[in-house]
Parts: sequence; structure tokens; C-alpha cells
Amino acid sequence: MNKIFFVICLILFGSAFSAHARLFDISEYTLSNGVKLLVVPNHKAPIVKHMVWYNVGAVDEKPGKGGSAHLLEHLMFRGTENIPGSEFNRILQQNGADSNAFTSQDFTAYHQNLDISRLELAMYMEADRMQNLKFSPTDFETERDIVYQERKQVVENQPLSAFSENMQRSLWQDHPYAHPVSGTETEILNLTPDDVMDIYRRCYAPGNAVVVLAGDIEPETAYRLAEKYYGKVPPRDTGNRIVFPAVNPTLKSRLSMELPRVELPRIIRRYMADSYNTDAGRIYALAVLSRYLGEGDTSALYKELVIRRELALDVSSSYNYASRSYGSFNIAAVPQNGVSVEELRQALDEAVADAVDAIDDEKIAKIKNKMLAGLIYLKDNPFDAAYIVGSLYSIGMSREDIENYADNIRKVSAGNVREAAQQLLKNYAVVEGVANPEKAHD
Repeated sequence: MNKIFFVICLILFGSAFSAHARLFDISEYTLSNGVKLLVVPNHKAPIVKHMVWYNVGAVDEKPGKGGSAHLLEHLMFRGTENIPGSEFNRILQQNGADSNAFTSQDFTAYHQNLDISRLELAMYMEADRMQNLKFSPTDFETERDIVYQERKQVVENQPLSAFSENMQRSLWQDHPYAHPVSGTETEILNLTPDDVMDIYRRCYAPGNAVVVLAGDIEPETAYRLAEKYYGKVPPRDTGNRIVFPAVNPTLKSRLSMELPRVELPRIIRRYMADSYNTDAGRIYALAVLSRYLGEGDTSALYKELVIRRELALDVSSSYNYASRSYGSFNIAAVPQNGVSVEELRQALDEAVADAVDAIDDEKIAKIKNKMLAGLIYLKDNPFDAAYIVGSLYSIGMSREDIENYADNIRKVSAGNVREAAQQLLKNYAVVEGVANPEKAHD
């Protein structure tokens, strides 16, 4: 349940998409109590993806209460007075539905894949636990132990995960993004039921929820059912949202660690980057830049370092702008056997600089065409559509900007991409991490 979902990668596929086409044909409603409803019809099969997104994540936790948002996600499956204990999943499974959830820095989401005939059941159950969560002391202890064991298994016993957390702390400093979604082991063990219920009371309210339905349903029917179930949940005041602290854009740091059970060294550069909420106009150029630099085996860095110079086994880039504060831009490389980290670092510097210098209209047109070609398939899968629409809307992207993603990519020029690259590489905080295999000791 602690899956951290970076959905934005799905929409950066590699020009069958017609001009001015709406990406999803989203219907948007606001229920009487403040719940937002988004509907993406797809009538190819009698199935639906049902999601409830809460605008609350690890950034909303109080100091010292790390992991409380994630633990609450677990406890949401422990029932209410109407559906006690572990009946929630059992009932859905009996009705052929898959049910799960995940927590990130910025939001928490609950979701089911189900036959359309079972949609009302899922809506009733989600609306019930939106307002009537109830768990026993035993349930709390059990789930806290599960979360603690997850932390040990996924982070403490996975050297690269622990390394990534150290990079996050180095980059974000005093910003809430520096804190792990899971919380630390000490924080988890010190959490109390009151800590979890504090998050629930503050943030699990109708005005803080987005319901997404993607699949075999008409918008009017979806709205009627949503009012029937979610519309009956009493509205609650969620108080003031977190105000993110200022960041240090000049931060440049390096982190080097020797890690057990790591066979090959790797270089990871993590940049603080603009997101939709810090500079909505720049995200499209950065998305094109990421695709151009290192997404796939035809990207500029891959062709230079892996194919032509044979210095790297792999090189990649990624960009996440679906966040409530700043986003992040990553460049990573793994050296070939016999190639030192320092040699690859120097070659990576050269390759990035050369790739940026080589940006021109023809190259950017090809990249944009590949990105646009992939967009046509997004609506075909209601499960992907629900994830993408829900995550982007939850961090504040408007329906219009989600629908107009293709048009905004088309508008990106080579000059826009070059400028975005120069800003990213020169004017934004960055931490470079080097993960080396642990040396054998006599």
C-alpha cells in the first residue's frame, strides 16, 4: 500500500494525435459538499476504475510525526462501524474487485478496478470510510508493525533506497520533501492513534477529495451516483494548508557512499526543477528536454555515452512536475566495466553540454512528434487515465491544462528547450550522488 506513484512518466511517451483534440474528454463536477468529481468515459468494456484522491501526503504531517499519513492509509482498510475489521477488502474481493492504495509526498489515493455493476458498492464503502473510520487498539498496533516492517524491507534493507533518501535530504534541506513518506523507524514506532486521527480529521474531508471514474459510465450517471453516496458526507473545515518554505536555488552538493549488495557504481544527479505549481509555462519545455536527453535508447545521452563512446551501460533522465511544491529532474548513468566514476562524470558533463548546444528545430520536432504519438493511446486504458487525471488534478492542474497537454507540447520551440536546460543546469539546486559497491575488507 505504500507505493509511491510517479504517474507523469506515463504521459511522456514517445503525429497521430490531432490538433486541438481533448486528451481525455473529462467531465468535471463539484458536489454539494465540495467533493470534486472527474469522469473519463470509455465504453470498450463493462469495467470502471474508481479512485478517491485526498490532497494530503507526507508534507502535511506535523513535525516528528513522520509516517502518520502512510499509516492512516493502512488503517483506512481496518473498517468502520458499518464495515468492521478487515471486511472492506474481503467484500470487494468477493465482488471481483481489486482494491489498493498509495501515499506520496503530496497526496493519498484509494482505488478499485471493478465491473461496472459493482460501482455503487465501492462508492458506498469509500464514502463510509471518508466519514466513519474506526479501528481498535489491536488494529492500530498490527498496522503500525506492518508499516515498520515495510520500512525495514523497502528502505533499510535496500541500500539504493536508503541512498535515495539521503539524496532527498541533501537536496531539500528544510523543505518537507526532505522527509521520507514512510517516516523513519523511530517516528513510526512512536506514532499513536491520535497522531493518525489528527491527519484524518484535518484532511479526509469532502472539500479535500477528488473522485475519479474512468470506464464504462456516462458523466450524468456518475454525477447522480456521486451525489447519492459522496454527496451525503457532511462537509468539514480542513483548515489552512501547508505553506512551503523557501528553497536554496544555489545549493550544489555531492554525496558518495559505499553500499552493500550493489554490484555496479552509478551517478545520479537530482535537480530541483519547476513544477506546475511554481512555473506552469516551463514544464512543457522541461518535459521535452527530458525526452530529448535520456528517455529511451534513441535519446541524445544514450546514443553518445552508451552507443558511440561505450562508456556507460545505461544512461537516463526523468522529470516529475506533478507536485504541490517544486518538481525534480534526474539524470543517471551506470559506467561500463573498467570505466571509472570520474571518467564517466567528466564524459557526462561533456555529453550534456554538447546535447544542449546541439538542440535545433529539427531535433525538437522529432521529439515532440514521438511524444504526441503516444498520447493517442492514453484514453484507451481507463486504469491509466484515472491515475493520470487524478494525480495531475490533485496537485492543482486544471482540467483545461490536462486536456490541452498535447497543444502545449506542440507550442514548445527549440529555443524554449535550450533556455529551460540552461536554467536547470545553472540556476537550480542540484545534488550529485555516487553509489559505489562496498569494498571488500580483509
